Amino acid sequence: MRLLRTLKNAKMKPTMSDYTPTIGIEVHAELNTKSKMFCGCKNDPHAGEVNAHTCPVCLAHPGTLPTVNKEAVKKVLLVGRALAGNLATYSEFDRKNYFYPDIPKAYQLSQYAFPFVTGGELAGVAITRVHLEEDTARSQHDQDEGSLVDFNRAGVPLMELVTEPVIHDAKTAGHFAKELQLLLRTLKVSSANMEKGEMRVEANISVSKTEELGTKVEVKNLNSFKSVEQAIDFEIKRQIKELEAGNSIIQETRGWDEAKSKTFSQRSKETAEDYRYFPDPDIPKYDIKKESDFNDSRLAEISPELPAEIRIRLTQYGLKPDQVEILLQNEVLLDFFTTTTKGRENDTKFLQMAANYLTSDIVGLLQNSGTLALDSKMAISYATLIDMVGAGDITSRVAKDLLEEAVFKGADPRKTAEEKGLLQSSSADDLRPLAESLAAAHPTVVADYKAGKESALKFLVGQGMKETGGSANPTVLLELLTEVAKRN
Repeated sequence: MRLLRTLKNAKMKPTMSDYTPTIGIEVHAELNTKSKMFCGCKNDPHAGEVNAHTCPVCLAHPGTLPTVNKEAVKKVLLVGRALAGNLATYSEFDRKNYFYPDIPKAYQLSQYAFPFVTGGELAGVAITRVHLEEDTARSQHDQDEGSLVDFNRAGVPLMELVTEPVIHDAKTAGHFAKELQLLLRTLKVSSANMEKGEMRVEANISVSKTEELGTKVEVKNLNSFKSVEQAIDFEIKRQIKELEAGNSIIQETRGWDEAKSKTFSQRSKETAEDYRYFPDPDIPKYDIKKESDFNDSRLAEISPELPAEIRIRLTQYGLKPDQVEILLQNEVLLDFFTTTTKGRENDTKFLQMAANYLTSDIVGLLQNSGTLALDSKMAISYATLIDMVGAGDITSRVAKDLLEEAVFKGADPRKTAEEKGLLQSSSADDLRPLAESLAAAHPTVVADYKAGKESALKFLVGQGMKETGGSANPTVLLELLTEVAKRN
């Protein structure tokens, strides 16, 4: 009876699967404009000299007035258009009030009621809004010196994107963050380097056993995709453990300890009311429809091919999924591939060969040398090299050997192959003596072939390629070896 009761209790005990995690993502991305958001200071938050790019406006001296950086507005609208979001016709900037040493004004210029973008979708995740604000300064904490503040980052244009709470696992959240980084880089609105803080991810996480959302906990400033996924996984488990122990989840802001792989409490979570938002009286209301640079036709004109469109195009070329992603994630490689294949978009064989060498051998050469680069002149030599392989003028092995010299050193691939005697010989008359000598030198291999081991002659083909430095046509050589072996 006791055993039955124990089994019954064990069966009824809640498990991780009884809880539904709900995750919303907030992303801050520094925009790569020339100047800051509300003043003319250079947008260079990583300047070597601290406080080098500051002025009375971004330091909030009394009597100064902000002016809106229109280029930053345009970049946010480009993002909104790429997300298929609703672009505002009217907007305004608000004061988000809170005191912290890295906020020189004791408020942040942001957007509350009227963001530039509402709605949209990316990677299957619904977007709530995208708005524009100014970044804070950078605090540097030192136990001996106290805290120091570098205001080079204060006032840098900062895009904030907020998703709907529709994500239910860490992997999906990480994938979304990767896709957003790719989109920002493709649009050229932000470098989105997470290690430098140019893109910062925050996750709002709750768990619940009902359809109602649980208490939300925010985990701030996640600076890598790995951290995003690890922090979310940890926080889900932590909250479930707290609930199972009979405790309540506190609405709070938590940080992520990379070394300990755990979140830690920072402060209680503020609400919108705590920030006391109100429209900034120093910045005129924004009537976007009056700005010719912001209309849809102008935005469409300057918007590049989007990642989803690039994926479709490269897949239609017959490229493998991993090759598509390598090109997508590296702007230099993608531009080089596009330049190399321009006008050859219907030549499937050429496209696939160009992708094969580029995503394997050339990537390897680039990784082994920090000085190599790719440009349009190199693309011409590279295209010639691919054509030579396709025409059978050189073997794939020879092409690999010539890549560095032809592509990176500017050598003419055809002339180089001729000078080094690497042009492929496909003449049966020229290769017949080689086939005869190989068969005579390896009688046991010939005997194996005649005994039914057809693959035996491939060994002789390999020997022939070595002797000719890869210049012999392997198909023709195999045919000749077969003929000689049968005759003997």
